[in-house]
Amino acid sequence: MESFCVAPFIEGCGTGAGLIIAIGAQNAFVLKQGILKNFVFITALICALIDALLICVGVGGFGAVVASNIFLLTIARWGGAIFLGYYGFRSFHSVFKSEFLKIEENRERPNLKMTIGTVLALSFLNPHVYLDTVVLLGSIGAQFSEFERIFFALGAILASFIWFFTLGYGAGYLGPFFQKPLSWKILDFFIGCVMLAIALSLILWAPSCVCA
Repeated sequence: MESFCVAPFIEGCGTGAGLIIAIGAQNAFVLKQGILKNFVFITALICALIDALLICVGVGGFGAVVASNIFLLTIARWGGAIFLGYYGFRSFHSVFKSEFLKIEENRERPNLKMTIGTVLALSFLNPHVYLDTVVLLGSIGAQFSEFERIFFALGAILASFIWFFTLGYGAGYLGPFFQKPLSWKILDFFIGCVMLAIALSLILWAPSCVCA
C-alpha cells in the first residue's frame, strides 16, 4: 500500500496558496460577500469547488492542451475582459450613490441566484483562473510521478478551501468598519480598480506567450 506523500502535498499547498491569495476577481467578490454576510458559505464553497475541479483537470494533464489552444484562450480572454469591465464600472457607479450604506438595512445584497451566477461568471469567464489552476499548477504537478500528483493536487485544493472560507468569514469581522458610507465607497472603488485592471491585462495579454 502506498504511503502518504508529504513533499508533493506541501508543495501543492504552498504553490496553490501563492496563486490563489493574489488579489483577483474571485477574491474581491468573496470579500464583499463576507462583509455583507450574504451567502458566505455558498460563495466560498463554489469558488473552492471550481478551483478543485480545474486543479484536477490541470494536474491530470489537460493544462498543456489548454495552453496550446490559442483560439480558446482568445475567446476566453475577450469574454472575460468584457464581463470584468462591466462589473468594474458597476462598482464605480456604486461609489457615487448618495444613500446611507448600512449593512443591516439599506445595502443591496445579491440574492442567491445572482450570487451563484456572479461567482460562476467571475470564475469561468476569467482566463487568469485557468492559467493559475489548469496551466500553471498543471505544469508544476507534471514534474511528479502519476501517484504523487494526487497529493500535489490535494495540497492545492486544501489551500483553496482554507483561503476562500477564511476570506469569506474573516471579512465579517470588518462589519463595524463598513457601517460608514465612506468605507463602502472605498471598497467599491477598490473592487472597481481590481476588476478594470484585470480586464485591461486581459486585453493587453498575448495568449501565445503561454505556449512553449
